Amino acid sequence: MGMRRGPALLGVALVLAAAGARPEDPTRGAREALVNELESYPEPYRITDKRVLAALRRVPRHLFVPKAARAQAYADHPVPIGEGQTISQPYIVAAMTQALDLKPGEKVLEVGTGSGYQAAVLAELGAEVYSIEILEGLGKRAAALLAELGYGRVRLRIGDGYAGWPEAAPFDAVIVTCAPQKVPAPLVEQLRVGGRLVIPVGPDGGEADTYEQSLWVLRKTDKGLERRSLMPVRFVPMTGKSLSDP
Repeated sequence: MGMRRGPALLGVALVLAAAGARPEDPTRGAREALVNELESYPEPYRITDKRVLAALRRVPRHLFVPKAARAQAYADHPVPIGEGQTISQPYIVAAMTQALDLKPGEKVLEVGTGSGYQAAVLAELGAEVYSIEILEGLGKRAAALLAELGYGRVRLRIGDGYAGWPEAAPFDAVIVTCAPQKVPAPLVEQLRVGGRLVIPVGPDGGEADTYEQSLWVLRKTDKGLERRSLMPVRFVPMTGKSLSDP
């Protein structure tokens, strides 16, 4: 019996392995093409961080957009996700993530969860993610999808991101995916010394194809904030307390 048991068990193992095998992902080629596009942009807009590019290869962006828009998921432009919001174009997600310069294990605050795609990219980099969404419907959908995809390192709450997440501070990095008129003071206060804040700032461009906002990278030092402008951008405006901030 001992001689027969090995082949029998091997056969069972092969059957189980076949049953548990994942089918080929039909979107893998589209993700690869998108990454190749981001790597081909001219300087200074080229995405060069290999870890960020690898994260974009792994995250199934098509699952973060409405089913009716999935054909557009890997095109390099924003896609509406409902409630007047959009999922940022892949280039902007990559550029903001690259500017954060995250290390594995760092704690990052995201203001504006939206679809949850940016949070998934941050989690793929090994960050401990705290994400805030002011719109309850979007927040609940994002939380359910992130949990389904196994992004257990993402903590999500519904609320006004202007105030940050004080009980989880200090953060190594903060990323804001909506544009206030000025940098919210609580977000700076909750950033540790040496931490980075990536944020679009400026007026709402409305329906016009204008880029009156600027994407800033701020680094907190003992002496204050070091500021660097990345590029002109157009984001949905930050709502909540930001609208009444003088």
